Formats: sequence, C-alpha cells, structure tokens
Amino acid sequence: MSSITRRRALGVAAGAAGAAAGLALAGQAVAAPRAAAPAAAPGAFDEVYQGRRIKGGPSHGGGHHGGHHGGGYSVTIDGEELHVMENADGTWISVINHYEPVATPKAVARAAVRELQGAPLVPLTLA
Repeated sequence: MSSITRRRALGVAAGAAGAAAGLALAGQAVAAPRAAAPAAAPGAFDEVYQGRRIKGGPSHGGGHHGGHHGGGYSVTIDGEELHVMENADGTWISVINHYEPVATPKAVARAAVRELQGAPLVPLTLA
C-alpha cells in the first residue's frame, strides 16, 4: 500500500488550481463583450410642441459650446439655445432636466418645454 507524501499532495493541488485558473481565463476570453456599434447620430427636428417652437440638429461649432458636450448637436426653444449633453450611455440631458436622462435630443427639448410650464428659457451665460 502506497502512502501519499505531503510533496505529492501539494503538487496535485497546485496542478488542479492551475488548470482551474486556465479554464477561467479561457472562459473570459470567449465571453468577452464585443464593442458596441456606434449609435447613429440623432436626426434634425423642427416642430411646435405645446405652443413652443423646438428645433434641433447637428451643429458645427456655431453654438457657444462648440458642440463638445452635445456631440456637435444644438437644441433651441423659441430661438434660445438649450444646453444639451449626451451621456456615455447614449442618453441625453439638459440644464432643465439634468437628472432625468431621455433617449433623444427631441425628447430633451420636449421635457424642457414641459418643465418650463410656459416660462421663457433664459440663456445660459458662462462667466
């Protein structure tokens, strides 16, 4: 009858741990998420919503922000610029509804009109 030595038991345990680690790494490589396809740029819009003229479309540095937050997208309510920003997850927010992200710039403009409740949009001035 053969007896197992401490050295042999440690060797078997180390081999099993190495095999388990290798399988885990192989599983991660197979299950690695693919990079998401870039979302299509939002289209332009121009409509009257609840009595207010809302417009939006790609901007090319014409606004005071130069498009660095809105991905080059400009939104106005009754001709006044609404500062908008696209979040990393593709949702949009504005200075009016900063904590309520929505799916599109058009939805941001509509949400701002509802929130303003008829009040004029005061231009955002940067110091």
